[in-house]
Amino acid sequence: MADRPVRRLRFVVPAVLFSLIIIGTIFVVVRWPSVAALACPGCYGLQALRPEVYGERDLPPGQRDKIIEITTEARSKITEFYGTPVSRPRILACSTADCYRRIGGGPEAGVAILNRGLMLSPRGLTPVIAAHELSHVEFRQRTGGAAVPQWFDEGLAVLVSDDERYLRPDGAADRCLVPPDGPLPESLGDWLAAASADERTYARAACAVERWARHRGGPAAITALADRLAQGESFPEASR
Repeated sequence: MADRPVRRLRFVVPAVLFSLIIIGTIFVVVRWPSVAALACPGCYGLQALRPEVYGERDLPPGQRDKIIEITTEARSKITEFYGTPVSRPRILACSTADCYRRIGGGPEAGVAILNRGLMLSPRGLTPVIAAHELSHVEFRQRTGGAAVPQWFDEGLAVLVSDDERYLRPDGAADRCLVPPDGPLPESLGDWLAAASADERTYARAACAVERWARHRGGPAAITALADRLAQGESFPEASR
């Protein structure tokens, strides 16, 4: 008789743990659908087009080829800047607005999800936008998630993606289109507010990063900065 409570616990504990797992999974799916979609693209109607690249099911061959071409070119921009990438993010590419909403997207062209992956909306299906988001993932991976001012991360993404909306063509003596005229936004919230009010904020940040890197040896300076940040130095220390 005395061992009945123990026997009951053997059944109760696994049941409670299973329930907690189910509740946790539901919470993630509802609260962060983008994280859930990265973990299970097939659960959101996406299929692999090539390793770590997912698109909607039953896409016409032309659209499949377009996504593969765009992501291949975007990855080549990362390799051109850094050499061998240290990240291998999963890319979720949506050709329709419904797909992008389903995986948790908003009004943006694309978004990086920490150092795990990125999502591209229909208007984000360009090599430049894809490379911009890949840059965020690669830099975060290289720094170990160290704190970096948002303006630097965004300006670097413009530089790596070679976005000629905000920089002069590569090879120009000075690529700056809009020099920074004061402090740039450091937090994500401040960045989003400033960039929404004035798109030239991207150009100012890109100018600041391009000049910083050019005066210190180019892409190698970015790699060295990331290494120092990963070793625990603060951004002000590492970027001096």
